[in-house]
Amino acid sequence: MLGLMQNHPLLISSLIDFAARHHGDGQIVSRRVEGDIHRYTWKDVQQRAKQVANALNAEGLNAGDRVGTLAWNGYRHLELYYGVSGSERVLHTINPRLLPDQIAWIANHAEDQILCFDMTFLPIIQAIHAHCKTVKKWVALCDADKLPQDTGIPNLVSYEDWIGAQSANYSWPVFDENTASSLCYTSGTTGNPKGALYSHRSTVLHAFAAVLPDAMGLSASDSALPVVPMFHVNAWGMPYSAAMVGAKLVMPGPAMDGKSIYELMESEKVTFAAGVPTVWQMLLNYVGQNNLKFSSLKRTVIGGSACPPAMITAFREKYGVDVLHAWGMTEMSPLGTLCTLKEKHKSLSEAERNAIRMKQGRAIYGVDLKIVGADGTEQPWDGATYGDLYVTGPWILASYFKNEGGDPLEDGWFPTGDVATIDADGFMQITDRSKDVIKSGGEWISSIDVENTAMGHPAVAMAACIGMPHPKWDERPIVAVALKPGAEVSREELLKFFEGKMAKWQIPDDVVFVDSIPIGATGKMLKTKLREQLRDYKLPTL
Repeated sequence: MLGLMQNHPLLISSLIDFAARHHGDGQIVSRRVEGDIHRYTWKDVQQRAKQVANALNAEGLNAGDRVGTLAWNGYRHLELYYGVSGSERVLHTINPRLLPDQIAWIANHAEDQILCFDMTFLPIIQAIHAHCKTVKKWVALCDADKLPQDTGIPNLVSYEDWIGAQSANYSWPVFDENTASSLCYTSGTTGNPKGALYSHRSTVLHAFAAVLPDAMGLSASDSALPVVPMFHVNAWGMPYSAAMVGAKLVMPGPAMDGKSIYELMESEKVTFAAGVPTVWQMLLNYVGQNNLKFSSLKRTVIGGSACPPAMITAFREKYGVDVLHAWGMTEMSPLGTLCTLKEKHKSLSEAERNAIRMKQGRAIYGVDLKIVGADGTEQPWDGATYGDLYVTGPWILASYFKNEGGDPLEDGWFPTGDVATIDADGFMQITDRSKDVIKSGGEWISSIDVENTAMGHPAVAMAACIGMPHPKWDERPIVAVALKPGAEVSREELLKFFEGKMAKWQIPDDVVFVDSIPIGATGKMLKTKLREQLRDYKLPTL
């Protein structure tokens, strides 16, 4: 027997229609590439997204055709999010921080028909356009008078000219909710990137889960700032979640430095923000150096890589901002866990609660977790036993685009490549990436623990721990350290700082001071590049 409820497919177009109808005057504020601030509403987004859909019709694109973007967080990119997917095409966001040859390879692999780009990235387009065999039209996200002459790019048009001639009268098509909606490629640190192809159903379900109180907790009362880029796993779904609840959306554009982010937060009374640790480190440095405070910011989600405990402590204790530690992957749309406390934790001391906040958190509804030992058996949730982390759920990848790499699942579970523990309350903690864990004398050392401890030192801006070959112990950890501007600390002082904070055998054998830690396209440390830089390094002999 079937239920007698109306059957409405879960489509991305329903999100923008809801926002326009029920939160039509809700603000969308964008810092543009041109440097000025642009303001309009959810209603405006809907109308211009429909113009995008009509422009795609005029180009003759079919359902399922891909439209690429190389763009910052801004209102035009937001319109493409809805106009492309809502009209049954596939939005393909490309990370401009990848190498040009990787960008061209991705555009060709995706078979993008149209590629829209911010003017910041014009040099990239000029370098790759001749190699992008499937792209028929190039759209610069700018006004007509900002389009330079003689770019050398054929079939180039300004975005405003492209959609300006189109009507805002458009009826969104209705189709199977499992239809593909958007495409994101992995960062490709090993081999070619692989595509995660999301569906309308997975995207809407992910948005539902993201706004729950034990997740991001977004609401119509929030002014939300996604610092995480829209080219990085759809800005963790915030363009969809914000529409679902009618939150004010504040878009930082290309200005990602601490000063610019802080000024935008203050001027737009931002209450909620999301980003990776490297960006927040710049923000905290700027705020600290200028003796500033946050007047409106109440909470921030930090993910993308493990958040140093010192950062969580600084936000909470110095600035009164709650940090929601989060974890996920491109293959997970991306949210998997967020760290919110349970009612039972109210009776704990502040120190005990902080220890929980340092973990990546609990699975949100729709995601299941397990950890598996080397023998393939599921490990207990005791907070101590570690294993390889596996996930499953309705917004988690079943296979890569074009079946690259074959079937990635193991008995229906996706192997994340992370090593983790899970405690009795379901709080998961990443102890390492499986490829980064250090095996010393038969014991495992977490590089994340070493890095977090090093970053607790007031002189340290960033730290990366890697294993080095050792004749007796197989591997021993060393820590590469970049200091804050003007700060000084000796090797001996820093090694002494570890004493009492971890077991003696876990303390790194050496400190290597570097100008900077190599950072990848998604804001994560590139340990492969660091190992290459230190390939001639030799452990000190005692």
